[in-house]
Amino acid sequence: MSHQNDQVVSDVTTLLKRAQSGDERAMDDLLLHVTPFVRRLCQPIAQTHSADAAQEALLAIYRGIHSLREPSAFYSWVRAVTTREAVRTSKRVAQRATDELSETHHSADPFVSVDVSDVMDRLPDYHREVLTLRAYYGMDEQEMATILELPVGTVRSRLFRARRNFQNAWHQRSA
Repeated sequence: MSHQNDQVVSDVTTLLKRAQSGDERAMDDLLLHVTPFVRRLCQPIAQTHSADAAQEALLAIYRGIHSLREPSAFYSWVRAVTTREAVRTSKRVAQRATDELSETHHSADPFVSVDVSDVMDRLPDYHREVLTLRAYYGMDEQEMATILELPVGTVRSRLFRARRNFQNAWHQRSA
């Protein structure tokens, strides 16, 4: 299995170098290779708009591939780019749907049994983002601040409020 992993890393490094030198076929192969990873990363952040977020992330990877200097950092770089684009997509969608979302939240029946994803859906996007980055990806405040392009203090306060809002929404679901 280790030999197989070494071969994949070698293949990706080769594709990366060829893509950076302008080989379009190598770029296509590289993007096809990371697409499932990108989709998995986008799903919990952008939720129903994860396909749009994945497309934006793949475009950002395509445009920024020449800026990557260390091939061994490829997957970390893809993760950072993808997470940033998923957050941006989520924010764009949220801005367009603010009125609709607020109506939906006010009409929610607190007696309906819900699961964690339903409670998460009731949270503001910026709270859902920090909770997802913490719980799903295990990021610390500094990593989240970098991805979200926010000061660490802002991330800490959002995380604190997001946890409190989640707990309140969780307890209200059965009230």
